[in-house]
Formats: sequence, structure tokens, C-alpha cells
Amino acid sequence: MMDDVPRSDYFERIKELQDFIISQPSSITEFDETLVKHLLKRVTVYEDKLVFEFKSGVTVDVKN
Repeated sequence: MMDDVPRSDYFERIKELQDFIISQPSSITEFDETLVKHLLKRVTVYEDKLVFEFKSGVTVDVKN
């Protein structure tokens, strides 16, 4: 279980990301470098898939 300080930091980061997302236009029609820098920690490219790792800790696999 997380202790209080890292847990509060985690929730603060989530709150910051939510505020940032809310401030963005409702539809994204082109690449937004600022948005990517705020949300993504890493993108790993494999032969058969991409793995997006968000700063929140969530990962999403996109298969070809």
C-alpha cells in the first residue's frame, strides 16, 4: 500500500492532468506536442505493436 506522501503526490499529478485535459479544445485534429509532453512518459515500438505509457502509470497496447 502507498504511504501518504507518494499517494498524495500521485493524486495531485492526476488532478493536474485532468485540469490540463479539460483546458484543451474538445477535438484534436493535429499533433499537439504540448499535450504529448504532459500526458506521455514513453512510447515503445515493437514489431507488432506500440506501447504507450502515460505519466499516470497507465499503459495502452496498440497492435498492428
